[in-house]
Amino acid sequence: MSVFGSDAADPLVLENLSLTLPSAAGPVEILRGLAVRIAAGERVALVGPSGSGKSSLIAVAAGLEQPSGGRVLLFGQDLGRLDEDGRARLRRGRVSLVFQAFHLLPNMTAEENVAAPLEIARAPNAAATARHWLERVGLSARMRHYPHQLSGGEQQRVALARAMAPSPQLIFADEPTGNLDAANARRVAGLLFDLTAQTGASLVLVTHDEGLAERADRAVRLRDGQVAQAA
Repeated sequence: MSVFGSDAADPLVLENLSLTLPSAAGPVEILRGLAVRIAAGERVALVGPSGSGKSSLIAVAAGLEQPSGGRVLLFGQDLGRLDEDGRARLRRGRVSLVFQAFHLLPNMTAEENVAAPLEIARAPNAAATARHWLERVGLSARMRHYPHQLSGGEQQRVALARAMAPSPQLIFADEPTGNLDAANARRVAGLLFDLTAQTGASLVLVTHDEGLAERADRAVRLRDGQVAQAA
């Protein structure tokens, strides 16, 4: 039974989550007894010192890493009951990820980078959707440019357009402004919050930036793999 109740409308519920990984010095506890719930449309910041488990939490919550204990309920489904293909199918079109590194394909234009995942998913009108979202992030004049022709801020806006294009219900963003200067960081952060507000997508944002965390609906503070404070 869920420690939070049975509200299947919540896109993400983490129950008593733990993650232990091997190392040369022996097993290392990364996450310990975490319990977090993300409501539909909620924007939550994960904050805490380096090594507190923020990025590991996202990896487990998105089904990219298997927990050592506890449960991850993604859209009401227990990820522990799904194999890798099942987890991928559950994420498809519903979950997007944005990272500190842009992860753009260097031999594709901005438009092609945004359209490619849509085409793989056989979504209709992939090119038109890509152009729409590139316009939304202010890159209508840069659609035919390759990543090496774009600034860091522009590349991250392409990555954001790619994340938004499938109309996801949940977005994981791991330090999305970490590689950007102050001006570009503000622009990307503004777009991230504005676009999730407009679309109703839930957002789980890892950040060291307290100013950015204050823009979220609430902050979950981690320390040594545990929730130190949730506000």
